[in-house]
Amino acid sequence: MIETPSLVDQYCHGVLRTELGLGTFEAYLSRAEGPPAPGTTFFDTQTGFAVRRWCPPLLGLEPHCPPARYLARRRELGVIESGRRLLRGSGIATYLVDTGLPGDLTGPGELAVAGAAEAHEIVRLELLAEQVADTSGTVESFLANLAEAVHGAAASAVAFTSVAGIGYGLAFAPEPPGPGEVRGAAGRWLARRPAGGKLTDPVLLRHLLWMAVASGLPLQLHAGAGDPQLRIDRTDPILLTDFVRATGGLGTDLVLLHGYPYHRHAAHLAGAFPHVYADLGPALAHTGARAAAVLAEILELAPFGKLLFSSGGRGLPELHVVGARVFRDAMARVLGGWVGDGAWSRRDAERVAAMIAAGNARRVYGLDAA
Repeated sequence: MIETPSLVDQYCHGVLRTELGLGTFEAYLSRAEGPPAPGTTFFDTQTGFAVRRWCPPLLGLEPHCPPARYLARRRELGVIESGRRLLRGSGIATYLVDTGLPGDLTGPGELAVAGAAEAHEIVRLELLAEQVADTSGTVESFLANLAEAVHGAAASAVAFTSVAGIGYGLAFAPEPPGPGEVRGAAGRWLARRPAGGKLTDPVLLRHLLWMAVASGLPLQLHAGAGDPQLRIDRTDPILLTDFVRATGGLGTDLVLLHGYPYHRHAAHLAGAFPHVYADLGPALAHTGARAAAVLAEILELAPFGKLLFSSGGRGLPELHVVGARVFRDAMARVLGGWVGDGAWSRRDAERVAAMIAAGNARRVYGLDAA
């Protein structure tokens, strides 16, 4: 058995502080726009089955117990105690937390306490710009305050993350926009932006990306399946190729988040460019019992020092558990199989497993120096 004793979750969110009913709970198992098929629930997915496989034993139940029984046990323990047991049973030692999602979610500090782990913040660029816009009266003040906010965030965060691929798509112009172009776009956006309006302007999104690149912190870019309102072909990470080339040699690492079902494209970019890394995240967590096959495909293309574990968990501590347990199981199956076939030595398999589970993330995000 190939062991991965310590995990760095290089991309996740906090967990909900409130108790959930069946309908609300299962909605977190899918990102579908509407309800499940008649007569089914979102537990009837690879993610739902993985929750029922890995999470009940952490709450004192047998694996694969019915959803109603599992949720009853969860309510019996309470949201705090069940969350504590689940997070501490995940094996995650360090969480890197994107704090950019709305809702009553725990921050990095609370997640660290609940999980008996370390936690660091990832700053979402678009939310930062929206917050600055809420308090800036003119284009000049907005741009000045935005530059100051990005600089300030870089002093404490371990990375920036961008959802430009979700809000606009990844086929954006690769070069940084000029000052006049930025001012014009900012003026138009501020003039027509409703209160709390989201940033989707492609010029300002590029401006944010290049400010993040200039900071030197790792920049995470969302790709692959996400918002069902956006055509998935616009989120293929291969569309980032020109941006990747433009940012080469500048000292900033790019981490391609999620990627699935274009995980092979993300792995290709990680293999082709020195400053590009690929996230395993939902590519494994969302494929459940098929995760080993997906992992093997990624390992065909990417150098092993360019792959990073994440759970991508959000809202439910169960999703952090599933991300971690499915990852470990897939690694054991794939690498263990290669050891059994004589293709790899056990020593090499354990070394690679440790790199992907934690070592690569510690190097990319400078965690040992944090």
